[in-house]
Amino acid sequence: MSGRSPQGAEHNEAPLSDPSSRSASEETSRRAPGPAETAPTTDGPGTGAPATDGPGTARPAPTAKATRTRQARRILAALAVLTAGVVILAALNSGTRHGYLDPRSADPLGSRAVAELLKARGVTTRVVTTAAEAAEATGPRTTLLVTDPDRLGTAQRRTIRSAIDLSGGRTVLLAPGSHSLPDLSPGVRAQGDATTDAPAPGPDCTLPAATSAGRAATGGGLRYTTTLPGATACYPSGGHPTLLTLPAGTGGDTVLLGSETILLNESLAEEGNASLALQLLGSRPDLVWYMPSLADSDPDTGAGEDKTLFELVPAGWSWALLQLFLAAVLAALWRARRLGPLVTEKLPVAIRASEATEGRARLYRKAGARDRAATVLRAATRERLAALTGVPHTRAHDPAALVPAVSARLTNGTYGTDGTDGTGNATQNGTRDVTTLLFGPTPPDDAALVALADHLDALEREVRTS
Repeated sequence: MSGRSPQGAEHNEAPLSDPSSRSASEETSRRAPGPAETAPTTDGPGTGAPATDGPGTARPAPTAKATRTRQARRILAALAVLTAGVVILAALNSGTRHGYLDPRSADPLGSRAVAELLKARGVTTRVVTTAAEAAEATGPRTTLLVTDPDRLGTAQRRTIRSAIDLSGGRTVLLAPGSHSLPDLSPGVRAQGDATTDAPAPGPDCTLPAATSAGRAATGGGLRYTTTLPGATACYPSGGHPTLLTLPAGTGGDTVLLGSETILLNESLAEEGNASLALQLLGSRPDLVWYMPSLADSDPDTGAGEDKTLFELVPAGWSWALLQLFLAAVLAALWRARRLGPLVTEKLPVAIRASEATEGRARLYRKAGARDRAATVLRAATRERLAALTGVPHTRAHDPAALVPAVSARLTNGTYGTDGTDGTGNATQNGTRDVTTLLFGPTPPDDAALVALADHLDALEREVRTS
């Protein structure tokens, strides 16, 4: 008994039951989480969590997981921005980069400039990719331009030849060679390449389109020869024309142009190239621009075999791939500053050797690696026995050197009481087989592995105390 009256006890307990009379330290200590509790992380009114910005308190330091998460988000955001930029650039360039001799391409090797000039003069340009479409679109008011005649297959050449005979319009063949000439222009033969890009001094013919254009870059390609009546030979190079016009029986004509240079954007403004191109392609109100696709290609010609991988990639995507490569190089340089030799650091928490051993043993057991566990046990025992028996360390794993030295330190030559050799096999009269124990086979099961460990300990203990 403390001698306090009930009234005094009630008087002393009253302030403790009144929350308004508690001190701040008492209230904080009552609300602080215990060891088994987790402190709330949400701040704000009505949450019941202690404030983290008040005096005497500090926000917890970010964990390594949170730091890695923030870094991963930054990297993903940068990759997303880069991908969006590449897609936007490719989309913006997709309308102006189509390929070689394409009237939609503004590249130096495209032909958009010719198409725009023809459009300004009222000529409508239509791009087709199959021989059937080209033949269907031809007529007396059309000019058919075949950009790669040698690429056509046999059926496609016959279709184009039929269109030439029946359309009554103009057909322009760009650099047809010996592969396509017999079908598209019988009676015309190719005579090899021209010696110069612009044959001098001029057209040297009576074709109005050539005489008004003057000097033009029709060379650099093929030359032709023919004995057909009514043919007009222009821009000779080495005695053979680089531009040949053949009349057709239905009122049209066929133009053989040995080089496509006058149609390219990069050379259209040179000399009389633009004038000659506009007059050859703009004599009719409609222009059918036939660019043979792979489906129209002749497999025997090996079309496309001489193209490299970079030539097959569209120009717009080439720029995108280049930007991705530069971004990868910059990222590698940015991260390279973290590379270097390995640096040893102290563990934040010291791990006892017994815990590390137990953890490794559990991994061995989970993987069923009795062979590896037995090998580690035997190797460690052999090294310790070699040090105890005076065997050199370099010969610790040599049975001829270690077994006699260990056997000489044993007494009575028997096991303890179980009469096994350490691998689960009984021995005759319990005689110890040191060789089997230290260099034997893999234990067949976990019990044999445990027995092996016990026998190795017993062997080492006996040698150490002998």
